[in-house]
Amino acid sequence: MAKIIETAVNAGSFTTLVAAVKAAGLVDTLNGAGPFTVFAPDDAAFAKLPAGTVDALLKDIPKLKKILTYHVVAGKVMAADVSKLKSAKTVEGSEVKVDASHGVKINHSTVTAADVAADNGVIHIIDTVLMPA
Repeated sequence: MAKIIETAVNAGSFTTLVAAVKAAGLVDTLNGAGPFTVFAPDDAAFAKLPAGTVDALLKDIPKLKKILTYHVVAGKVMAADVSKLKSAKTVEGSEVKVDASHGVKINHSTVTAADVAADNGVIHIIDTVLMPA
């Protein structure tokens, strides 16, 4: 297997996320021992953001780091465990809401694929970029 970043690169549908993680200087963190759970927006999720948002974030590294770490939970939380939660504390410091009543939603985002295994954690693919309050 590979670590989280390499797993995302190999998947081929996370080019924007990987570019953002590199720009924010978080590659070494997400390649660390972990384990981490990453709610990973795919390229289609980033494409739903208003025009210019990604470019603006790539120029505002503190805000970019805040958004990216809002997608990460410490520990390895598999789909079976996610469905038992009402919320999860993110590495950013605030919580995301979890609703497993009809599929799994993280805030207003839907998990489209779960339990993508990595050496240092797990990735759950989501269809919308999460924004901290």
